[in-house]
Amino acid sequence: MSVVTVGTVRVGGPALALIAGPCVIEDERLCLRVAETLRELTAQLRMPFIFKASYDKANRSSVRSFRGLGLKEGLEILAKVKERIGVPVLTDVHSVEEIAAAAEVCDVLQVPAFLCRQTDLLIAVAKSGCVANVKKGQFLAPGDMKNVVEKIESAGCRRLLLTERGTTFGYNNLVADMRSLPIMRSFGYPVIFDATHSVQAPGGAGDHSGGDARFAPVLARAAVAAGCDGVFMETHPDPSSALSDGPNMISLRAMRGVLESLCAIRKALG
Repeated sequence: MSVVTVGTVRVGGPALALIAGPCVIEDERLCLRVAETLRELTAQLRMPFIFKASYDKANRSSVRSFRGLGLKEGLEILAKVKERIGVPVLTDVHSVEEIAAAAEVCDVLQVPAFLCRQTDLLIAVAKSGCVANVKKGQFLAPGDMKNVVEKIESAGCRRLLLTERGTTFGYNNLVADMRSLPIMRSFGYPVIFDATHSVQAPGGAGDHSGGDARFAPVLARAAVAAGCDGVFMETHPDPSSALSDGPNMISLRAMRGVLESLCAIRKALG
């Protein structure tokens, strides 16, 4: 399996990687605070770390939902995180037109799960020069991601991460199938487990998604034991006041205990 280099970070090597940050960019202060806290914590744990936050959440449940600060202001904040905190940054893109601007700032461009079969978007991300992270759609079997891999590779990209984020399980619910991790790893690229979106209840609160963050660390531990290469977690100093995905985000103050347990499992696996 290939190791993917993101700046000074290696994903797919011996150390468990972390992709983490707030769901959406609410303001500059929040992003810098979360990024600095996580950088210090992951340095102590010797975990490769990539900061994640979205400048736009295009697939919100309601037209009234907060989407973010938009492309220009959001990328300016991500550039400050990258410069001041000194970590690689990841954000999601929703259209081909956004990619050139995002690629000037970000190290990783993420294709959201709902868009993972959009060929033009995948090809454009693959040609951007950035690492591509593609989330498996909630509607796909893990084996179906082989077609996604082939689309990315057809554009000459070999710097690819695949992320499991749960599978639709009836209405307003998801289930995490750990079999998907070795299946997707068999395609030759590092696999990330998205612990917080896997406990989401899509549309479960009527005009917004619900979730149960209590189970995110449980699923993360299971995924590390199953051999994932990294964990994706959204975190916030006060999830109850977060403007997006609060019910499934992990409190920033709880991250140390969660990450220490994941590193212990990784170490036990050898």
